[in-house]
Amino acid sequence: MTHRDWLATLPADRQADLARRSDHPALARLGAHLGLVLGCGALIAAGVPGWPLLLPVQGVSLVFLFALEHEATHQTPFASTWLNEAAGRFCGLVLVLPFLWFRYFHLAHHRWTNIPGRDPELAESKPETPGGWLRHVSGLPYWLSALALMARLVAGRADDAFLPSGARRRVVIEARVMALVYAAAALTLLWSPLLFWVWLLPVLLGQPVLRLYLLAEHGDCPFVADMFRNTRTTFTNRAVRFLAWNMPFHVEHHVAPTVPFHRLPDLHGLMRDRLAVTAEGYAAFTRDYLARRLRPSE
Repeated sequence: MTHRDWLATLPADRQADLARRSDHPALARLGAHLGLVLGCGALIAAGVPGWPLLLPVQGVSLVFLFALEHEATHQTPFASTWLNEAAGRFCGLVLVLPFLWFRYFHLAHHRWTNIPGRDPELAESKPETPGGWLRHVSGLPYWLSALALMARLVAGRADDAFLPSGARRRVVIEARVMALVYAAAALTLLWSPLLFWVWLLPVLLGQPVLRLYLLAEHGDCPFVADMFRNTRTTFTNRAVRFLAWNMPFHVEHHVAPTVPFHRLPDLHGLMRDRLAVTAEGYAAFTRDYLARRLRPSE
């Protein structure tokens, strides 16, 4: 049974219930997530004893705002459209990932998940050697790609195949506004290093954790159209599910992307027996991923 076959067996009223959006769960989750970021940032700024140890914690908290930006592309975390748009743009600003551009990139990824030549996520291949894996998880390729994307969009070259022609001007405008914000932020560094310690350095330190997390979503999955096979659900603890806005339930999200984050555990309960590709945690996935690349070729 493919994911489409399974979804067709789910009664329409059950699907509608699962897809019902609400502002309250997302506001509570966002408040807790931003509370962690602001609280940790305040301790760093105050220079409390041992504050350097908080830098990676701050970094992981910041980079996992990606999960909210990702879901906001689907307009699902909040019932209010403006909240989804505001949250997506804020997260994109923090992560140097323009929200409008990413929306079209990500929707193309959903439409053509793991199909070579169509899924834009496959434009950059997954690491196939231990050295390639180290470079990938360092976050360096991400930052180089992000800066190159910003430079291209600011220059007016919004020519990606997945961008509708009617959206390209708005994508360029958003990138240019972001660039102005970054320029203003850079000016503050002339009289205060605060943003360096609470934002810039932490996101550099946190990015490897996000790279490891994201690699598990589709890494080593077959290049087929069935979401039960081309996507992985990773079983993990509550802390990771909290930071990742329940997106470790990734097969569930791909099968029914209209289901908001707070209902993904319910959807998981319905389809758990159908999952074909899973991992018992991110450490287990990483160990298996590397073992296959360290194995001598036959």
